[in-house]
Amino acid sequence: MPEESKEKKRPDPDVLLTKLNKENRGKLTVFLGAAAGVGKTYTMLEIAHEMLASGVDVVIGWVETHKRVETEKMVEGLPRLPAREIEHRGRTLHEMDIDAILARKPKVVLVDELAHTNVAGSRHVRRFQDVEEILNAGIDVSTTLNIQHIESLNDIVAQITGVTVRETVPDSIVEQADQVQLIDIPPNELIKRLKEGKIYMPHQAELALNKFFRPGNINALRELSLRFTAYRVDKELNEYMQEHDIPGPWPAGERVMVCVSSSPFSAQLIRAARRLARGLQAELLAVHIDTPRRLELSEKERDRIFRNMRLAEELGAKTISVVGKDLTEEILSMTREYNVTHLVVGKPLRGRIWEWLNGGAVVNKLIRYSGGVNIHVIQGNTEVKDEPKFKTLATKATIPLWNYMAGVLMIFLITAGNWLWREYIESIHMMLYLVPVLLSAVWWGKGPSYVVALASVLLFDFFFIPPFFSFSVADLRYLWSLPLFLLVSFTIGGQTEKLRLEAMLARQREKTTRALYSFSREIAAVVEVNAIVGILVEQAWQTLERPVAVFLPQDNGTLLLAAEAGTKKSGIDTSEQAVAIWAYEHSEIAGRCTETLPGARYMYLPLTTSDNTVGVLGIRIQEKMLTPVQRRLMEAWAGLAAIAVERVNLADQARRAALLVESDQLRTALFNSISHELRTPLASIIGAVSGLLDVEGIYSGEDRKELLETVKEGANRMDRLVANLLDTARLESGMMQLKIDWCDIEDITGIALRRVEESLNDRALLVRIPADLPLVKADCVLVELVLVNLLDNACKYSAPGSEIVITASQDEKVVRVSVADRGPGIPSEYLTRVFDKFYRVEQPKSVSGTGLGLSICKGIIEAHGGTIHAENRPGGGTVMTFALPCDEQPPSNMV
Repeated sequence: MPEESKEKKRPDPDVLLTKLNKENRGKLTVFLGAAAGVGKTYTMLEIAHEMLASGVDVVIGWVETHKRVETEKMVEGLPRLPAREIEHRGRTLHEMDIDAILARKPKVVLVDELAHTNVAGSRHVRRFQDVEEILNAGIDVSTTLNIQHIESLNDIVAQITGVTVRETVPDSIVEQADQVQLIDIPPNELIKRLKEGKIYMPHQAELALNKFFRPGNINALRELSLRFTAYRVDKELNEYMQEHDIPGPWPAGERVMVCVSSSPFSAQLIRAARRLARGLQAELLAVHIDTPRRLELSEKERDRIFRNMRLAEELGAKTISVVGKDLTEEILSMTREYNVTHLVVGKPLRGRIWEWLNGGAVVNKLIRYSGGVNIHVIQGNTEVKDEPKFKTLATKATIPLWNYMAGVLMIFLITAGNWLWREYIESIHMMLYLVPVLLSAVWWGKGPSYVVALASVLLFDFFFIPPFFSFSVADLRYLWSLPLFLLVSFTIGGQTEKLRLEAMLARQREKTTRALYSFSREIAAVVEVNAIVGILVEQAWQTLERPVAVFLPQDNGTLLLAAEAGTKKSGIDTSEQAVAIWAYEHSEIAGRCTETLPGARYMYLPLTTSDNTVGVLGIRIQEKMLTPVQRRLMEAWAGLAAIAVERVNLADQARRAALLVESDQLRTALFNSISHELRTPLASIIGAVSGLLDVEGIYSGEDRKELLETVKEGANRMDRLVANLLDTARLESGMMQLKIDWCDIEDITGIALRRVEESLNDRALLVRIPADLPLVKADCVLVELVLVNLLDNACKYSAPGSEIVITASQDEKVVRVSVADRGPGIPSEYLTRVFDKFYRVEQPKSVSGTGLGLSICKGIIEAHGGTIHAENRPGGGTVMTFALPCDEQPPSNMV
């Protein structure tokens, strides 16, 4: 088979990855109907009985019977989990108990009314979020849903029935369901059931018949249900063909983009774009262009942008937010970058003059320069009204009346000046009025600037255009100059404000960039997790001016507060910590301004990397919500902090692994060394004792004495080995306590020489210690041990009859003591390694030792704040030198 043909037959890797992820989740079955009463819950319960009879572990998590006799009978015989009680406004309400379901972990759980809104105080705002958590736990869910509750169809349902449904479910939930089963009955049958009281109580049924349940409405809703189900079937067919490598033809790649703004119609555009994308089987992009105009937006408008972007995500769109100066230019740039084929925009609702003052209608520009992109202009619901707003650049609050009055006052001052000096500046009267127009635009925005421009024209006409003191114009030239002046003033005011906004936006971007750069630079060299989170909370607090907290997992798996900033008393109580734990365990944002545990005071962002979650960042949301820029900055901090924490954790793991390897090497060296060092003296002792015990009277007194000397020598050798091991253990554990006192190096040397007297019997010993050598502050016993080890080492590696020299001297503020021998010396590359534990330079096997003596010397000297080193002696041999500080003067009675 040709290689190209093989390539075409390979399954799509994205499809395979999606399939793999689905295997770990529970299966979702949705019973979809056109309206209440078609039999969704009844059918779900009927199928549940069949599953229970076949041995499937199925339970009822939540079912609404609405007191329908047939439905209540179907509930009987099915296991049912108790509801959770919630106190709300003095009443006890009941909701589905998610924790009980997760603890019970059945194979299938029944959850009625997917679009239900939970009681305040529940973990999630909406029931479909509860279902998502249950699915993520690997439990299958069967649920019910009416077509009017699907988010993208909300506007169409409102048009058909005249009823706006508030409880909706994101399209992505239903589209990702493993099975959608349409439950349908004829309209006449549905109306009959309604009249018989099988759906609502009689008084409610009469009202429903006259409004929602009219035959035309029911047929329209049935058509929507059939279309949605047909789309689902077509999608499942395409997925099946891709998974099983069945040849197409596949639909051409389409991509729909919708522009998201603060407009109250933006949500309608997103839903319309979702319906268009579904019909085209196209990918949906939702783009928000962050222009300088956002500085004029109210808190409510910023919140609307956030909610619209979240709505787009719920509908399965890929959301993108970019910063730009020109709205039209950025939109067209995005269409080219993402190869968009369909662009959905809203129909302009403002008048032509307003559009002209703001640079022209965006829709007209898009149509003119869109090229091959199809533009879909959607008419918004004109019944939705946006609140009026007048913003100031500096405070983003409603423009006070004083700003308008101050602008008009400048006009009156200019007019008074022009009147007083009218004979001298007649030719530039009108030009002077541009000054207050420009200043008003710079200080207060284009609103006051436009008012000042209009007042300027009126006052100039009244005082300086004949006939004076009237608004009549006798000179026809002014009929052109006045409108032209007004046009120039409006243009100057608009452009000045635009420049001001761009400058403010640039400062904000620079502040954001500086904050990110500062944070990334500070954590780059940090090697401790606590330092990273400390920098994070301080940076976030200083930039956002909101209390911040960070939680980190402990070794036992619990999540604890690691750092916080911005509050004197911690606002993190048990309930807040529970929200942080949920965000950590599920790797999802939770808390304030989210739909998961929104009653919390903080918003919690998990610190996630590509592999796992390393902590949680919480930020206090009080009166003001986070702006989109602050939200992106917060997410960027969380990402950088997560990477830094993971870097430190990986470095710590690598260090532990290296220590483990080194420990294994040391253990091997220790066993080898000790086994050798023990075997030799033990063999000598056993041989000598055996000779003394086996044949009585065969050895003379001199021979017996020699054998006993061998036993003594072997015992001493083992004693030194044990002492070295104990000293090494004390040094490593930090348990060796220094008993500091004033010490005389000459006295210490004499004691050390007596301890190694037998080893020095066949050596030429030379001691050079000045009489005026000062006392040193040290642990005399340990310094003596250092000298003993150095002398013992010199005896081992030098030949009998050779010279050993002990030298002491004072050098500035240290006392140096050297032990020199005439042994073979040490290769230069090993001079620094001889002080490592268990390290020995290659020597004849007759030289015993474990390699611990010199490492003990190094540990003792460094504990005193001194140094020790080895060097080769001219003419052959080695010199071991240690230095102890002597920067203090001893008491006069000790000198």
